[in-house]
Amino acid sequence: MGAFASATNDIASDGLYLIALKPKEQSFFVGMRNTFYRVGMVTGSGLFVMLAGFLEKKFGDPANAWSWTMVSVAFLMLTLTGINYLKTPNVLEKREPKTAQPSFKDVFGSFFSKKNILLSLSFVLLYRLGESQLVKMASPFFLDERADGGLGLSTTEVGFIYGTLGVIALLMGGIVGGILISRDGLGKWMMPMVFAINAPNIGYVFLSWLQPENVYFAASVVFIEQLGYGFGFAAFMVFLIFLADGIYKTAHYALATGFMAMGMMVPGIISGYMQEWLGYPGFFVWVVIATIPGFFIAYTVKYPLDFGKK
Repeated sequence: MGAFASATNDIASDGLYLIALKPKEQSFFVGMRNTFYRVGMVTGSGLFVMLAGFLEKKFGDPANAWSWTMVSVAFLMLTLTGINYLKTPNVLEKREPKTAQPSFKDVFGSFFSKKNILLSLSFVLLYRLGESQLVKMASPFFLDERADGGLGLSTTEVGFIYGTLGVIALLMGGIVGGILISRDGLGKWMMPMVFAINAPNIGYVFLSWLQPENVYFAASVVFIEQLGYGFGFAAFMVFLIFLADGIYKTAHYALATGFMAMGMMVPGIISGYMQEWLGYPGFFVWVVIATIPGFFIAYTVKYPLDFGKK
């Protein structure tokens, strides 16, 4: 039920973004939009984890701590739902009369008949191949005991790293990425951004080798990684806007983000098995190797070089 509700909300919010903003505005705000999307994820994996750690120390009972944390999550969701209900602008998508009620076949068929669609979908699936595995195992790596290959950080420390430093880095990277694409177009920044989203993964290799006791080493790696992620993800999302461009852009964007989710889910499923097989040092080396297809597909994928430029 949670996944169904999340997917439905994603489709609605993505559709609103595409309909309410002009194409040139979409690239400018894409960094901010992606940043706050990621902030939502970090809030769940960082700030609320930090809250749970604080309550665990206060109550001395992990179950009670997480129960109150979930109550806090529910309260936040209800509050945001009310704000969205009252403040979301009312916009309507303009359609030609002959396409007022398109069939599923029309929408689905027109998406897969787009030019270079297989290459484009390969980009969607492979751009974050390394990151999709890293994100699943980063927190366990920080929390696991040093004897097990982790860094042995506390729940509160991990929550602070992701919930504070990570959010700041995401804001910086995402906003700058969107502004640069809107100024120069996607073509100029595609390769720098694929480098930015993948290169910081090397930092986790060194963390797993050295296992530094100073928490600031881990915090620095996360800050750089999140900064690069925010910056590099802007190119990915602008490409999705290009892929969805057309009369059925809301539905096509939903299909594109479905493939995006697949590109995160499938590698994420195997990440735990890979870590158990290789250990943390070997796993993070594998993550770096897994970034290579992303570089290749970013170089070969076809799109207008000035797409997104104001």
